[in-house]
Amino acid sequence: MQVAFRADASLQIGTGHVMRCLTLADALRERGASCTFVCRPHPGHLLGLIAQRGHQALAMPELQEGIQHNLNGTAHAHWLGTDWATDAQDTQQALIAQAGGQPVDWLVVDHYALDARWEEALLPQGKRIMAIDDLADRPHACDLLLDQNLGRKQADYWGLLKGKTTPLLGPHYALLRPEFAALRAQSLTRRQNNPQLRRMLVTMGGVDKDNATVQVLAALQSCRLPADLRVTVVMGPHAPWLAQVQAQAAQMPWHTEVLVGVNNMAQLMAQSDLAIGAAGGTAWERCSLGLPSLVLVLAQNQLPGAVALQEAGAAVAMQSPQQITNFFASQQSASEAKEVLNKLSQAAAAVTDGEGCQRTVTQMLECVHA
Repeated sequence: MQVAFRADASLQIGTGHVMRCLTLADALRERGASCTFVCRPHPGHLLGLIAQRGHQALAMPELQEGIQHNLNGTAHAHWLGTDWATDAQDTQQALIAQAGGQPVDWLVVDHYALDARWEEALLPQGKRIMAIDDLADRPHACDLLLDQNLGRKQADYWGLLKGKTTPLLGPHYALLRPEFAALRAQSLTRRQNNPQLRRMLVTMGGVDKDNATVQVLAALQSCRLPADLRVTVVMGPHAPWLAQVQAQAAQMPWHTEVLVGVNNMAQLMAQSDLAIGAAGGTAWERCSLGLPSLVLVLAQNQLPGAVALQEAGAAVAMQSPQQITNFFASQQSASEAKEVLNKLSQAAAAVTDGEGCQRTVTQMLECVHA
């Protein structure tokens, strides 16, 4: 089976779209598929990582991201670096050159700047199209639609889906690497036996272009926390504020380490007692391991997901790092702090079991064999 992905990473976009597509590509390869990625080489792109993971990485013509060429009419049109029609043509040319004009079995598009117009234009290059979305803010013309947000309903896409589309909705289909499901039982057991704060994980996304990590660390300094607390900060290799984060970490009153470009995030989460993290895809990773979380909203499109997590009792949503101080100040005793961690952990674990990627692969294979 031949599968092509159209997704971008950049300092502006972040890394999440490409990373979840890589997770899906790895799982498809386990089932015998060959995967190709078509990406713009924006600053902060991940074409090298894609190739390192053993998938084909095709670089499209380089354009200046953020320039508003003939706006698409989508809220994130500026992410593309060009208009949708040019992007469709560039994608077609890349796939034709790679596959000799033969359509792939699946074309997966994960890009907030692209919609049904682009998907319809790419029909000659893809026997089936799958769109990965989080926003429900634009039309799609696809066979499968994956939206892994908590509380997402089919009604949210009424009037936005052209033709016959099978929706895969909610964290039941969250695209998580297999190590999260593998460590789930161990992680949940440890929390049930000993819900106390000894290890804290801070991870504000692969880029953190707004330097939220430094703000989080600064807020923590004014909190009353256990003297033996250990803080682990995880940054992406393209994070522009890494030096500032390292300097801030050196001033912390607790042992604080800064890790860059880790490949053992599941293990770090399983070992942590509380996470302070960005909203978005990593929220489902934390939930699968029952990791209590303070979720910081870094972009307006993350707010509905963060609110849904809080309403489910699975996280505490915050719109500024300063609210971290209020969270810890509200806990009057050690027993109360343990109870808060325990309730957050149980609710988080109920959100997703970490098996969503395999469910998605199964749906894709069933469509091919139907």
